[in-house]
Amino acid sequence: MKVDYIIVGAGLAGLSMAHVCRRMHKTFVLLNDGKRTSSKVAGGMFNPVVLKRFTSIWESQIQLDFAEEFYPETERLLGKTFYHKLPIYRKFASIEEQNNWFLACDHPLTAAYLNSQLKTDQIPHIHSSYFFGEVYNTGYLDVKQFVQSYQDYLMQNHLLINEHFDFSLLRIEKEQVVYNDFQAKQIVFAEGFSMLNNPFFNYLPLDGTKGELLYVKIPNLKLKSIVKATVFIIPVGNDIYKVGATYNWHDKTDTLTAEAKSELITGLEALIDCDYEIIDHVAGIRPTVKDRRPLVGSHYEHQNVYLLNGLGTRGVLLGPYLADKLIQNIENNVPLDTNINVARYYKKLQLIK
Repeated sequence: MKVDYIIVGAGLAGLSMAHVCRRMHKTFVLLNDGKRTSSKVAGGMFNPVVLKRFTSIWESQIQLDFAEEFYPETERLLGKTFYHKLPIYRKFASIEEQNNWFLACDHPLTAAYLNSQLKTDQIPHIHSSYFFGEVYNTGYLDVKQFVQSYQDYLMQNHLLINEHFDFSLLRIEKEQVVYNDFQAKQIVFAEGFSMLNNPFFNYLPLDGTKGELLYVKIPNLKLKSIVKATVFIIPVGNDIYKVGATYNWHDKTDTLTAEAKSELITGLEALIDCDYEIIDHVAGIRPTVKDRRPLVGSHYEHQNVYLLNGLGTRGVLLGPYLADKLIQNIENNVPLDTNINVARYYKKLQLIK
């Protein structure tokens, strides 16, 4: 079977690549072994500023604008709802945080996204002595629903194969790549943390960050927004909330830990004053890079072998945006921004002169 693209990995990155292929009328097959993906356990929150320090995010408005087209388009295709626009209220812990907020409200890169008028009305069951700051252009993607719905759609259309990818079966030629019965013009690896098992890219500084979160039922909260304090709390319907997330730079397993659960419970109980019930606890490894920039582009020797990885904690916005950048680079020869181009490491690692 001949296709334009073989895509390896069916998480947020791989599915974003599949959809931009569909947009550009490029044929593809997606291979998925279902291992080590962080997409199904992601919080899914998106926003245009760093909520800890109130600083700007690289090309945030362009990413937001692209997501605003991309996700509703996929909702129409799949007949599902998973893209939810909700305000985020940042709970302030001190006067100093308030002052930093006001400084950010005057900064040209962040002013458009922050409400300079503090929210002084208390949110029921969430008390704050120093009030809240409202962030604009925010919400969350139900990543699990998006991933499962898109995978189901591709399965029904015979475009997704669930199997372990065997690198020994991949043959790279000058004009094509061949894998089992598939011949493609190029192959894109979007494997997340499993990239460390990929012989074409495993030397790159992918430094996965483990995250854990809780699903809790809180019947009395009736929250209609996302609230961010030491933890975030996201209403996902039927009195269910996501509470997250932890960051562990040393543990590279998907094992649930009592330490992370305790940390999340402590943060939740400091935030709300009503009863709750824990209904699930999940963990995954985020594909983060040491310089906190994505890894996008071609292999230094094989120009038809590509990488789409390193989305980190901002995959909801970065996934579609970077997939589009990559396909524009491949199909239309549009240069990749040096901030995301994997080639930034080739000289450092002395792989090219």
